[in-house]
Amino acid sequence: MESPRNMKTDEAHLSKYFAKAEAQFALLMEMDDLDQRTCSESSARDFEQALAFALRSAFGSVAGNHPHHLFLQRVLYRINRLRFFWYDDLNNYKNERSDYLRQVRHRIESAWEPWELTQLSSVRSGNDDVSPVAHALRRRAADDLAPTPSQEAIYFRDHMGTAGYRRLLQIASLDGLVEASQLSRTLGGVSNEIHAMMTRLLVEEYGGGRLSRKHSSFFSHMLEELDISALPEAHFEVVPWEVLATINHSFLLSERKRLYLRYVGGLLYTEISVPAAFNSYRVAAERLGMSEKARGYWDLHIKEDERHGRWMLNDVALPLAKMYGGNASELILGYDQQRFMSERAGKATAQEVKQADRADHVRSIRSEASFEAAA
Repeated sequence: MESPRNMKTDEAHLSKYFAKAEAQFALLMEMDDLDQRTCSESSARDFEQALAFALRSAFGSVAGNHPHHLFLQRVLYRINRLRFFWYDDLNNYKNERSDYLRQVRHRIESAWEPWELTQLSSVRSGNDDVSPVAHALRRRAADDLAPTPSQEAIYFRDHMGTAGYRRLLQIASLDGLVEASQLSRTLGGVSNEIHAMMTRLLVEEYGGGRLSRKHSSFFSHMLEELDISALPEAHFEVVPWEVLATINHSFLLSERKRLYLRYVGGLLYTEISVPAAFNSYRVAAERLGMSEKARGYWDLHIKEDERHGRWMLNDVALPLAKMYGGNASELILGYDQQRFMSERAGKATAQEVKQADRADHVRSIRSEASFEAAA
């Protein structure tokens, strides 16, 4: 594979370069005796070269670089998803405890996590909240329960076309089809009132053990209604790096118990903010003439997540703030970081949705022109 020192730096060329490196990484993950072979052979050389190049280049500026970030987040996602069982070929998991994969994950996270905190600091600078943690959490929850619609929310609600709606579902499917899976990773250990409420939340997300009521089943119904593949990861190729980053961030926090308060803060933001965000999607679906089944996931969450948000605030976050005292500000950090990353992902998703709508508009014009010429 071409050396990064000699190659062009335009986005298209970089994307091809990283796509080849990712394909090699996918083959590495399927190897027998991966750890031994990567130590003794050159099988990982091209991937390692691309990984080192991306790590050097991705985190050097506030804006970052799109192809580098996409490559790193896709690689990280491929490793992280091995922590869930997908009822697929058992051989897909033969390297789930590989030291090499663990080292790759650590190399990416150890560069990416500090960079993400830097992005957040640039947004928060001059707005440091010195309020008591409980007051700060209540105020944030009140603000985000019914926020002023963003430009992206207005586009989704009032202007998104059918092609854009389909693209929205494709992007959201990567998380929507395995919803709440990271939450399950936090529930081991002793029981108390906080643990009981988190367990209750998971049980509701999982439909009380009934597949037809599991929230991800409602997402599958939306996809099937619009003749979109409901297979997990079927639309991986169209997911922006900003969306992948929110998923990988949830893996990072949920797998590290020292970061538990940050995870809870982030989950609090998610449950609080979902009703307003999903209402824009629901209104769009109604405007586009979608059936009740094709918007059922939005309806379900608008109804249930307002209650889940209250649970997370009153029965999880506030008791934890009291319990952990001097560390309680980590709840706010987790909340603010999840808000920042979610808004960034929303902007990236809106760009993809608009692009799909524009492409559909161009196809429509060309089709009309061809019809008129034929007539």
